[in-house]
Amino acid sequence: MRVLFMGSSQASAECLRAILRERELEVVGVVTQPDRPAGRGKTLTPCALAQFAAERGISEIIKPEKVNEPEALEWIRSKKPDVIAVVAFGQILKQPLLDLPLFGCINCHFSLLPKYRGAAPVVAALAAGERLTGVTVMHMGPGLDDGAIMLQSFEPIYPDTTGGQLMADLSISGGVALAKALKLLNRNALPKEVEQDHEQATYVKKLKKSDGLIDWDLPVIVTERRIRAYNPWPGSFTFMPERFRRKGNTGRLVVLKAKVVRLEDGWKACAPGTIVKVDKAGPIVKCHDTALQLLELKPEGSSVMDGGSFVRGRQFVPFNDVFLNS
Repeated sequence: MRVLFMGSSQASAECLRAILRERELEVVGVVTQPDRPAGRGKTLTPCALAQFAAERGISEIIKPEKVNEPEALEWIRSKKPDVIAVVAFGQILKQPLLDLPLFGCINCHFSLLPKYRGAAPVVAALAAGERLTGVTVMHMGPGLDDGAIMLQSFEPIYPDTTGGQLMADLSISGGVALAKALKLLNRNALPKEVEQDHEQATYVKKLKKSDGLIDWDLPVIVTERRIRAYNPWPGSFTFMPERFRRKGNTGRLVVLKAKVVRLEDGWKACAPGTIVKVDKAGPIVKCHDTALQLLELKPEGSSVMDGGSFVRGRQFVPFNDVFLNS
């Protein structure tokens, strides 16, 4: 089976890796995103998939700004794909492209559809407190993640799982499921596809860096889940009290790990964001209903440190110092 692969992320690269392991699946080309400025020097840098494809010796690669334009369509048509496999590509495929390959376009989406359609399903499932998620391989249609389901695989979410860990696990299981679906499709052995129940669909928006700002007035369980879900991106952050900010430093503090702490009587009247206790394992911060102990942090301009090291280097005053929103 001649497979043309579309994607951009590290998860895409893992799925391509799984396809390349299968002898009956021949990758005839890769379509990915244009190189983008990255780093302090803003050097044009290829995305994770483009780097991986080049490392594997794949020379048939294009990086169109608009994949539905005639030039890109003609290049894809020239590869004579039997199927197009799509993983985290980042562009909408229009009908002429969807209709181009014999077996259509197959997408691997990192949720158990119809829940969490859209751009950030892994983060959304973790932040919502789901205990189970997975990947869905589906036949693509013109709508957003609404195609008929070919295969699904399942992945547990543990109480200490972070967004990065879950994405890494789903990338591997997604590659396995996608390669399996393509092989079954090639052998005409795929089980009957299942239409999604669109009434059960939920949608998630694309995350922005600003979404990581911690609102200490939210229920503590919501904040703790978001800290795990947003690790490593967009990152959960707050701002240090003014007196701890150096000149030219915004006081931005990234929180990488935290745990829920039972509220003591003397803390109830404190405003959310107040440091109510300085513990050897890290500061304890008042939230809407109880408190969080910050166990792993990254102050602006510093490396990642445990909560104990963080408090030893700063003379916090309980009930006086408050983490801020800006």
